[in-house]
Amino acid sequence: MKLREQMPELTGGTSWINGEITKEQLVGEKVTLIHFWSVSCYLCKEAMTDINKLRDEYTDHLNVVAVHMPRSEDDLDLNVIKAMALGHDIIQPILVDSELKLTDVFENKYVPAYYVFDKEGKLRHFQAGGSGMKMLRKRIERVLNDNNQELIKGDSKTELLRN
Repeated sequence: MKLREQMPELTGGTSWINGEITKEQLVGEKVTLIHFWSVSCYLCKEAMTDINKLRDEYTDHLNVVAVHMPRSEDDLDLNVIKAMALGHDIIQPILVDSELKLTDVFENKYVPAYYVFDKEGKLRHFQAGGSGMKMLRKRIERVLNDNNQELIKGDSKTELLRN
């Protein structure tokens, strides 16, 4: 995907874990982070704690959707995906993309991979790889600020308040 392109429909998955969500439910209210991961990806497992922190810290301003992208036949077992989701506190909706249909729409080749969409559903940031969580956080905060929200730094956590 190219920057400023519209978020695609979240279709083509073989199943959903933690509830199904649509593009229409995501666009308009909040910024959205869509992250691609795989059960066989060590970097994905390491990054999940940071993704969960972002999800929990910005819960009122950020939608988070996980897309499980298999890298091999071993990654197709739904029970293994569910177990990893449970073990790594992935409570956000997970689209299981076993046939790589959504992965192809995103033109994604990497796990982990992160796509940040503004409230209008336009792609504002893409990044791949396990490192760079500080950069991902900064980009999310920038998009949140661009959406007429003001960052107020607190003691140990950041809160977002609407203007």
